[in-house]
Amino acid sequence: MSRKKTIVVITLVLLSLTLIYGSFQVSSQGGADGSEPRYENFGTVLEVIALVKTRHYFQPVHTFDLVKAYVAKGTINGMLKTALDDPYTRHMDAIAFENMMNTTTGIYGGIGLSVGILEDRVTVVSPIKGTPGERAGLRRGDKIIAIDGKDTTYMTLDEAVSLMRGQENTELDLTIQRDEEVFEVHIIRELINVESVPEYKIIDEEYKIGYVEITNFSDRTYDELMGALKSLDRQGQRGLIIDLRNNPGGTLNAALQVANEFVSDAPLLYLEDKEGNRTPFDSIDVAKRKPIPTVVLINGGSASASEIVSGALQDNGLATLVGTTTFGKGLVQSLYPLRDGSALTVTEQGYLTSGGKDINGVGIEPDIVVELTEEEEEAIYLGEAEFDPQLEKGLEVIRQQLL
Repeated sequence: MSRKKTIVVITLVLLSLTLIYGSFQVSSQGGADGSEPRYENFGTVLEVIALVKTRHYFQPVHTFDLVKAYVAKGTINGMLKTALDDPYTRHMDAIAFENMMNTTTGIYGGIGLSVGILEDRVTVVSPIKGTPGERAGLRRGDKIIAIDGKDTTYMTLDEAVSLMRGQENTELDLTIQRDEEVFEVHIIRELINVESVPEYKIIDEEYKIGYVEITNFSDRTYDELMGALKSLDRQGQRGLIIDLRNNPGGTLNAALQVANEFVSDAPLLYLEDKEGNRTPFDSIDVAKRKPIPTVVLINGGSASASEIVSGALQDNGLATLVGTTTFGKGLVQSLYPLRDGSALTVTEQGYLTSGGKDINGVGIEPDIVVELTEEEEEAIYLGEAEFDPQLEKGLEVIRQQLL
């Protein structure tokens, strides 16, 4: 069925269901529970349904089920959450879309928090070092129960992020729950300039082992990493530790650029479409780095693009993975701008690692498991730890290879 015919069918079904379940209305008034506005632009709803029907990767869904869910919930994200078992297919309003695009550049106005949804609450995954969020004392696991007085119970992640971002030097009030304690935090937004590679150095002078931390994968990641590696090479680097712990990922292109710098004569990954067809993304044999003993540090916060890179290095015998099992996001989203200025991210493909492993929901197992307590992880992230067992194990592995 063509997309035009699909939209006609959707329209007829939607109009029929409104007669059954209630009158259709277009309203910009938000719900009393703090959720997104009920009943968005009619054309936008049709665009979203048509895209999900034709592009969604792993879960066939009937038009009737989508329309019924929309009429029942009154919001596009309510519809998607009800009809799909996929938290990554979501609708963003125009502001959230703009904020997401700004994130790929690594520069935006905000408070510097990495957040996620945990137990239906917006939760701090980690504060970015040196930002207003960190200076305000926010910690991993803090639940944000209100943003400027707006309850977050029914918020999408994109809506919460949109509310927390804004022009620098503007004020923001967060209501935080930490264990049983609830308290208010007042923060002034700043221009957040998130470096992908905030730290690199020769960490072991005797063995000349380099250390590079990659905190995210954005448009600037490859250039920053190449600058760091060239500097370490000039200092006589003989071994390398790549720290991908708590790196939530980013753009597919950035991950492929980084993996391609290390991998030769092998696929960087395989993409799989809804028909099960697999397409390899082969490495490009230009400007390759000479292999040296390498360790990649990973943990449960290493996701998406981090897993693409660590999987490619592990599968091709180019690195030893040390730490704990990664998050397990083996899905790829495509971004579709919509006519009203909003956008839809649709899970359109799955991916397998360079060696053909399906990691979705499973993660990548490290070659050497080194467990940490939550307190140890937080201290290491904030740079307050006197000892880092995972890093020390990585150094031990490389030293043995350099003997």
